[in-house]
Amino acid sequence: MRNLIFTALLSVIAVVVSGYVEELDDKFKENRQGELWLVEFYAPWCAYCHTFEPIWYEVGAELKSLGSPVNVGKMDTTEHTSMASEFNIRGYPTIKLFKGDLSFDYKGPRTKDAIIEYTNRVSGPVVRTLSSVQLFQHVMSRHDLIFVYIGGESLLKKEYYKAATEYIVHTYFFSASEEILPKAVTLQDVPVVAVFKDGTYYLYNEFLDGDLSSWINRERFPTYFQIDSFSLYQMGEQSKLVALAVVDEKNPSEESIRYKTMMERLSTEYRDHYKSDYQFGYMDGNEYINGLIMGEVAIPSIIVLNMTIDGYYLPESEIETIEDLLRFLNSVLDGSTSLLGGNGFLQCIRRNFFKAKSTLVSMFQTAPIFSCFVCGLPVGIVVMVIWATCTAVPTNDEKPEEGATASPALDAHGKKAAELQPGSTEKTSEAKKED
Repeated sequence: MRNLIFTALLSVIAVVVSGYVEELDDKFKENRQGELWLVEFYAPWCAYCHTFEPIWYEVGAELKSLGSPVNVGKMDTTEHTSMASEFNIRGYPTIKLFKGDLSFDYKGPRTKDAIIEYTNRVSGPVVRTLSSVQLFQHVMSRHDLIFVYIGGESLLKKEYYKAATEYIVHTYFFSASEEILPKAVTLQDVPVVAVFKDGTYYLYNEFLDGDLSSWINRERFPTYFQIDSFSLYQMGEQSKLVALAVVDEKNPSEESIRYKTMMERLSTEYRDHYKSDYQFGYMDGNEYINGLIMGEVAIPSIIVLNMTIDGYYLPESEIETIEDLLRFLNSVLDGSTSLLGGNGFLQCIRRNFFKAKSTLVSMFQTAPIFSCFVCGLPVGIVVMVIWATCTAVPTNDEKPEEGATASPALDAHGKKAAELQPGSTEKTSEAKKED
C-alpha cells in the first residue's frame, strides 16, 4: 500500500514539475518576441535525453520558484526539423539560451545547479557593476574567478564589453571604480582589466598579452583545478596544451597524491614561464581520456593533451620528481616528444567508429529494449527483403516462339522418344493398310 502511495505521489510531482516546461513547435521563433528562453533540443531516440529529462523539469521548476524571467521549453527536432536547421543543432541534448537577437550554447555539466547558475549569469547584464567594498567582497566569496574593468569611459572599456558578450557563457564580468578595490590591489594606471583568481590577481598588459579577447580566453580558467570532461572540451578553443595528472580520487594512492602535488606546485612556481603554453589540472578517473585517445591510460599517470587537434603526449620514462616533470613538459614544447593521436583522416575514421561503438554500448546499458528495437528494425527489414528475393517463384508467362522446337523428351531408360514430324502420322496409317 505504501509503495502504491509513494508511486502515485511521484507521478503527481512529475506532472506538476513538467508543467513548468513548455513543449515548443515551429512557431517558437516568431512567437518569443524578445523574451528570455532556455530551450532543450532533443530527439526521442536519444538515450541521454531520456536520462536528462527529470533534471530539465527540475530546472524549469527551480527557475519558476526563484521568480526568474527566463521561460523554459523543449523541442523535438525530429518533428520540427526546420528549427533544428535554423538553430544549427548537431547533437542531443543541445541547450540554448535565447536573449534578444542572440543565442548562447550551454556546454557545461548536465546538472540542475550548473544549468541554473549559467542561466542566471547569461540572462542578466553582460557586465555587472560593483558599487561598494561589501559587494566586491560578497562577489569574491561566491566566485573563484572574475574579470573586472577598473576605470571610466575608454576604448579599452568598449573592447571589454565586446569580449564579455563573447565569454559571458563561461564566467562573470564586472566593472568597478578604483576606490572599492581591496587595499592589497595596487594599480600603476587606469583604465585596466584585472582577473581575480587563485587567491590573487593579474593585470592585462596590451604590449605583453596581445589583444584583450585572447587574453581573457587564456585566463578564464584557474591556473590549477579539477578538470572534468566539459571544461576539457572547452579547452579546445584555446591555444594552450593541457597538462593533466590522471588520478583516482575515490581511492587515492601515494603516487596519485604525489602527481597532484607536483602538478600544482609546478603550476604555481612556473606560472609566468608556462602561462601561454600550458593549462594545469588533474582529472578524477580515466574514462574520458580513454575515449579521447581510444586506449587505456594508467591510473595514476601524467599526460599532456592538445585539444585543438585531439592529440596527446605521454612521458617516455617515469615521472619521479618535479625536475622529471619539467623535462617532460619542455620536451613537448621543443618537439622531442612525439605527438600521438591527432585528427588525421584515418584517425578520424577510427575515432568515429569508436564513438559509434561507445554510443551503442551506452544505449543498450540505458534502454536495452528500446535499443534492441532501434537496432533490430533495420536488420529485420534487410533480412526480410533478402528472404523475399531468394524465395520468390518466377511466373511462367513466356510463350514459345513460332517455329521453335521443343527439346526431345527422355523415356524411363534415358533414351530419346521418337520425334513426331508432321508427316509421320500419315506414314504409319499407310503401312497399316499394306499389312
